[in-house]
Amino acid sequence: MRTVFWVAFGTFLADQVTKYWVVHVMQLDRLNAIDVFPPLFNLRMAWNYGINFGLLAQHGDVMRWVLIGVALTISGAVLWWVHRDPAGRWQKIAAGLLVGGAMGNIVDRLIYGAVADFINVSCCGINNPYAFNIADIAVFIGAFGMVVLSTDKKAA
Repeated sequence: MRTVFWVAFGTFLADQVTKYWVVHVMQLDRLNAIDVFPPLFNLRMAWNYGINFGLLAQHGDVMRWVLIGVALTISGAVLWWVHRDPAGRWQKIAAGLLVGGAMGNIVDRLIYGAVADFINVSCCGINNPYAFNIADIAVFIGAFGMVVLSTDKKAA
């Protein structure tokens, strides 16, 4: 569990430091956009009040607390699963990424009322209208890793 904790802590810290820097130091919340390496990599401020791509954002403050509860429940389930079943090193790293990313987005919802998204990647003539953050990347990689690296021997 030590590996899960340290990966989660590192992920959470990286997420919160980048969000603080982008929102408060670079003031992206006021500027709305900074072209870093157009069109491939740009900073675009987006406050996500819902789930992925802003889905369910219209439900306001109720959805904020529902999403915090869901993230806490999933994080608890992942920690219980890793503790209960012997997990390999890579699965523990994946669990840490998922939990750390989820905690980062929970803190955003508590502080700002929404998740601070700012990374925008576009390519090949396609203008991507969406933004994401370090926590989103960690949750995706962590969830993918938890599935792909599963040590479930029952199916074999």
